[in-house]
Amino acid sequence: MDHLAALPEGLRTSFVFLTSLAIGLLLGLERQRRVTAKAGLRTFALVALCGTVAGLLADTTGNSWIIPTGFALVGLMIIAAYRTEPTPEGDSGTTTVVAVLLCYGLGVMVWYGHIQLAATVGIVATLLLYFRTELHGFSEKLSGRDVASMLQFAVLSFIVLPLLPDRAFDPYDVLNPYHLWLMVVLISGVSLAGYLALRLIGPRRSVALLGAFGGLISSTATTLVYSRQAGISAATAPLGAAIIVVANLVVLLRLLVLSVVVAPAIMPQLAPIVTLGFAAGLVVVARQVRCLMASPDLEAPELSNPTNLRVALGFGALYTVVLLGAAWLSEHAGSHGLYAIALVSGLADVDAITLSTLNLFGAERLTGAVATTAITLAFLAAVAFKVAATAVLGRAPFMKRCLAGLLAPAAGVVAGLLIFR
Repeated sequence: MDHLAALPEGLRTSFVFLTSLAIGLLLGLERQRRVTAKAGLRTFALVALCGTVAGLLADTTGNSWIIPTGFALVGLMIIAAYRTEPTPEGDSGTTTVVAVLLCYGLGVMVWYGHIQLAATVGIVATLLLYFRTELHGFSEKLSGRDVASMLQFAVLSFIVLPLLPDRAFDPYDVLNPYHLWLMVVLISGVSLAGYLALRLIGPRRSVALLGAFGGLISSTATTLVYSRQAGISAATAPLGAAIIVVANLVVLLRLLVLSVVVAPAIMPQLAPIVTLGFAAGLVVVARQVRCLMASPDLEAPELSNPTNLRVALGFGALYTVVLLGAAWLSEHAGSHGLYAIALVSGLADVDAITLSTLNLFGAERLTGAVATTAITLAFLAAVAFKVAATAVLGRAPFMKRCLAGLLAPAAGVVAGLLIFR
């Protein structure tokens, strides 16, 4: 509301009411499409405006009881509407009741200056109302273990994280419990997004999506799963190869996202290198994917939920070891020591060394050139591991199918490092 303070009072109030009206229309538009809804476009718009009026009256008169009284009246009104006539298809109408009450509250929020927040909540609420069928189908696809794992992730993110001390306890000033766990939450969150998207969309939509979600969950795990399948059944080799190369390509996008979040100052140096690698890989991978887009035998990788406690603690332990080792080597062996640990750790997990390097860069312990080189070496080590895995588990013919798609982004990253470093 600060940016409106300079406006004349009448213009400011007009803007507030227009915003409230827009939120009411947005929510009411979706409810209007439901034949069972007792409140539609006009009702929601009026309720939002009523909330803003109540806020105006309470602010002007100093009678704060106006807002809860209006809230109660709106609630009783819509509940009474649903009690007078049963709805078809067993719809209790509770969603609309809550939506109407929320709309009233958003109107009050608008008057008190929370315009951006109210608009955001209105958009999110509308999306939840609109995607009713998709959300119901999604919930049915989740197993009890999936739900428990997501709840566990929520506990680790919103309960454990705030309780951790935000200061370092080691001689190198890098082992900050809060920052360490924040990295665990970040990686788990990105992986969870890919996992849930894969569960929601299903295995038969496209090879590109399977590979993309596999890359978000774990490109290494995806490589191992499909290489093993190709070794058992040669018929799965074309599909597996396409998914593996797409997953490997998505790792570069994942590195960019992590860099933007953790150390955005490194982007001018890292982004050109990663972009060139992605562009080089995209040319090869797109051709390979196009040949399989119409395949009738798509099956999703059997990957476990990536946010369970064992995986989170495992990554946290690995990240701590890599971070401490990188700090120690950086101090005693210079950049060459960091490069060595990047090559070794990249064989197991690119995220750990990437986050360690980005944090050291953010703390001004590393230059941008050293940090980008370390991240590049970790990616190259990961590619080398995937080539070896396809050869050992999927055998030589399968490795040949994957080789071009794996080496193209690696070659592009190397070229970018030589050009832009």
